Amino acid sequence: MKYEVTYSLCPDGLGFYADCDGKHVGKITFVRVGIDKLIIDHTDVSEGYRRAHIGLDLVRHVADFARKNNRKIITMCPFAKAMFSKYPEFDDIRFMHVR
Repeated sequence: MKYEVTYSLCPDGLGFYADCDGKHVGKITFVRVGIDKLIIDHTDVSEGYRRAHIGLDLVRHVADFARKNNRKIITMCPFAKAMFSKYPEFDDIRFMHVR
């Protein structure tokens, strides 16, 4: 099934929401460490939306945010860690290049 999903920076600037049909269906959060790193600490997607690649798109939004702000990413969240291991598109912002 194809969903119309929009992504927006959380009001506190420490994550992104995924919204579909006016409701939050996913969220990713991170913390800023020093002047050059982010730690992704949590990713959550509502049960009915998990096969729609929303989690991966949330990780991609944080990756784009990191690139624009010259930061590297540390993945503490198991889902984000798995996406960083699976997709080489994240190699440029990975804090430690270990797969």
